[in-house]
Amino acid sequence: MAKTVIKTDKAPGAIGPYSQGIKLDKLGLIFISGQIPADPKTGELVSGEIEKKTQRVLENLKAILEEAGSDLDKVVKTTVFLKNMDDFPKMNQAYQKYFELDPPARSTIEVKRLPKDVDVEIEAIAYL
Repeated sequence: MAKTVIKTDKAPGAIGPYSQGIKLDKLGLIFISGQIPADPKTGELVSGEIEKKTQRVLENLKAILEEAGSDLDKVVKTTVFLKNMDDFPKMNQAYQKYFELDPPARSTIEVKRLPKDVDVEIEAIAYL
C-alpha cells in the first residue's frame, strides 16, 4: 500500500523522527501526528490561556490537512492530551469552534508531561 508523507511549512516541523502526517492513498486516510501550540513561522510556543494554545494547535492540524488535500470537516477522530484536566472546559470552548457541525469522535487524556512541556497536544485521523 502506498503512503505519502505530508509536510508543510504552514505547521511546525517534526521535532523528532516522525512525519507531520501520513496519507494512505488507497484507503483515503490521513493520520496527523500530535500537534503542539508552536507558531510555524517562528517555532516559538504560544503563551497565554489554554484557549489560545488550543486554537494554535488546531490551526496547525488544519494546515497539515489542507496540505494533504483534506480539511477539518473530514476529521473522524481526535485525541487531545492535556497537562491539566482543569483546562478541559476552556480547551473545549476553543475546540468546538473548529468542529461546530458533526464533531469527530474524541478522547481526552490528562498526561503528566508533553513535548516541550506544553499544556495541550492534539492528533487526528481524517479522510480525503
